[in-house]
Amino acid sequence: MTVLEKPPTPGQPGFISFIPESAPFSAEQRDWLNGFFAGFLAEQAAASPSLPAAADPAFADPMAGGEDDEAPWHDPTIVLPERMEMAKDKPLRRRMMAAMAQQDCGQCGYTCETYADEIVQQAEERLNLCVPGGKETARMLKKLIEEMGGGATDPDQEKAKAEARAAARLEPKVPTERGYSREAPVEARFLSTTLLNRGASEKATWHVEFDLEGAGLDYTVGDSFGVYPTNDRELVRAVIKAIDAPADFPIAGKTLEQVLTEDMSLSPAPDMLFELISYMVGGERKAKAKALAQGEDPDGDAATLDVLAALHKFPGIRPDPEAFVECLEGLQPRLYSISSSPKVDRHRLSLTVDHVRYEIEGEGRMRLGVASTFLSSALVSGTPLKVYIQRAHNFALPADPATPIIMVGPGTGVAPFRAFLHDRMAEQAPGDAWLFFGHQRKDCDFFYEDELLGLQERQVLTRLSLAWSRDADTPKTYVQDRMRAEGADLWSWLQRGAHFYVCGDAKRMAADVEKALVAIAMIHGGHDEKSAKAFVADLKKAGRYQADVY
Repeated sequence: MTVLEKPPTPGQPGFISFIPESAPFSAEQRDWLNGFFAGFLAEQAAASPSLPAAADPAFADPMAGGEDDEAPWHDPTIVLPERMEMAKDKPLRRRMMAAMAQQDCGQCGYTCETYADEIVQQAEERLNLCVPGGKETARMLKKLIEEMGGGATDPDQEKAKAEARAAARLEPKVPTERGYSREAPVEARFLSTTLLNRGASEKATWHVEFDLEGAGLDYTVGDSFGVYPTNDRELVRAVIKAIDAPADFPIAGKTLEQVLTEDMSLSPAPDMLFELISYMVGGERKAKAKALAQGEDPDGDAATLDVLAALHKFPGIRPDPEAFVECLEGLQPRLYSISSSPKVDRHRLSLTVDHVRYEIEGEGRMRLGVASTFLSSALVSGTPLKVYIQRAHNFALPADPATPIIMVGPGTGVAPFRAFLHDRMAEQAPGDAWLFFGHQRKDCDFFYEDELLGLQERQVLTRLSLAWSRDADTPKTYVQDRMRAEGADLWSWLQRGAHFYVCGDAKRMAADVEKALVAIAMIHGGHDEKSAKAFVADLKKAGRYQADVY
């Protein structure tokens, strides 16, 4: 029987510091941080003991198998528990993939499948890169990591893990081309914003333009644009006030204010922050902080807690600024569907951005989307910013310009379809084009109205179907309702070989659009439900049903 020795703790011979020697901390700060992380990791190991390799046959070769399983969970409309149930008997790498949000959006720098593979091979240690999956995905990945010995204390096992990580990192990688990865952004210039809403609209949606000249970037319609935003300065100041720290406190060559503005995410509150808080409070507050750190929801408000709300929930704490920053996650870039075509002007690129604003009842402040606030109100013309192009995964115009296209894009989902239409106009493509667009009110929220009507007059846009959900004089109508109402013609287009596209909300709209298409196949194509679903699945396999959802 192998006896596992307790690893050395801070201050003991043989202890390996969690804090690099190059980090700008004093000896006292280094000791405090080492103690904090040692305690946190010890609790995590105790709560989630590692599984021996023999306990999971998939662990023996975590990269084996799965190539022919068609990943049935790879559908952004399926919730995580259902995806994990579908993948429960699959190898570890496939269960890792099922934990992702299934959007293949590229914000993590990978596809869902390759991100999972990199984690399993221990070439990627960051578990929080899946932006649409958020905490839910990160927690599931953390749980799956335990199957790889994530909580092991056996020195031999730790050595094996370290060697595996080193070997994975030494494997030759495809060189990262500057400007085409989140890891290698380039500089472009912000040009302007134009408000797309009118009158008494409840929304604020902006057409945002950038100058790419000198950036060395090429793109095609269907691609996305990655932007590195900064946090709202008022929010940053409120956070600094809440921890009662000086804004100019030095951290790694920057001030605390600069670090929180430029480098750290302030929403949502990470588990590690609640773990830090649990060390600083006692009694019932300690129990609540520890519960939140474990993903529990003791007061029913966990989903609303950004960093500032978390600090207000535990008033009076004064964490060391370095320790506080160490507990936050890095500020991630944001991806937006490109709404322009380089065939019109290769040096101009545009986005269609909805300014995210909402209130939490009783909180007394307006919550603001990080990137949408940054793009809509924080920049002046000529401001340089870090950007990159994210190449599309299976979202592009048909190779044959004569192929008909059907596009469903309510709200900001119209963005890539504006690009498609501009591209076809520049190419003088002969193929028919049908756009389903919708929003709340026709008089306020008809984005690009004059432009779309002009494209229709020029026969670039063959057909335009509109849906308004809050107009007083018409029934509440969504794009999926309009699809059903015009189902006979839509089915006829599909029989002519049309490609079908949808862009927008993954959880509700995209799922409802797919259900509508299944219904159309049943009503107008003579299918039963099973064969109608198979028809839609075949469209996807053939590349004739493509989605850009978020």
